[in-house]
Amino acid sequence: MRLRLTALFLMLLMSAAPAAPAPQLVEIPLASGVLHAQLYKPEGAGPFPTVIALHGCGGLGGHSDPVLPRYRDWAERLLRGGNAVLLPDSYGSRELGPQCRIKESHVKARRERVADIAASRAWLMKQAWVARDRVSLIGWANGASALLWAVRPQSAARDLSPDFRAAIAFYPDCRISAGLGWSTRVPTLVLIGADDDVSSPPACRQMVDGARGRSALARIVVYPGADHDFDRANMPLHAAAGSDAAAPERDHLGTDAEARAASQKDVAEWLAR
Repeated sequence: MRLRLTALFLMLLMSAAPAAPAPQLVEIPLASGVLHAQLYKPEGAGPFPTVIALHGCGGLGGHSDPVLPRYRDWAERLLRGGNAVLLPDSYGSRELGPQCRIKESHVKARRERVADIAASRAWLMKQAWVARDRVSLIGWANGASALLWAVRPQSAARDLSPDFRAAIAFYPDCRISAGLGWSTRVPTLVLIGADDDVSSPPACRQMVDGARGRSALARIVVYPGADHDFDRANMPLHAAAGSDAAAPERDHLGTDAEARAASQKDVAEWLAR
């Protein structure tokens, strides 16, 4: 009897819990074609601070889910903080699947994905519910690499609208940017695990250190013991699919609970600056 009552209580509790908000599909004009994006927006008229969130090489959604759990988790977290979140789908909009480990990707971080960022910003500047001076960027892996290109001084928009307020890059590939003398016009935070063997923590540190004195604020946080994808929930550490069998010590992905919690705090504080 007690077990039945407990089960009934749990069912009532689950039915009373608020359902996770569903994103709204929006279409953003591109120079050639349309960029599909998923939008999470707080209730009300706003204006709301807004975050453009940039997926990694695996894409934004799956077969039955327009937003994968890792991005939905972050979008809902940002939404609870009062932010609207726009997630452009750089691959699905071009009828492409995941682009990981594809040597000749049709969507380059420094080209098409930067264009997607610019188009997303231009669309947001026309929305009455957007706080136009509080639009920020956040990206993961390939999306973070695109973000690094988008915040360079050379990529500034030639209009009178406010620039991005802040940018946050989770474990980008910093190797090219470090060699090019990267700098940013937007306060930029790089978050990476010390044990990341997919991206390169030393290259990211070199990139950020090299920008000092000739750049807007750039900061890096290296989380001890954390691997690539450390902020993704409930993912045991494992080697990435398609990793080189001759080098089993490379390309590890997995959750790090301490780094995940710390990054959530770091993101909230950076966006609130």
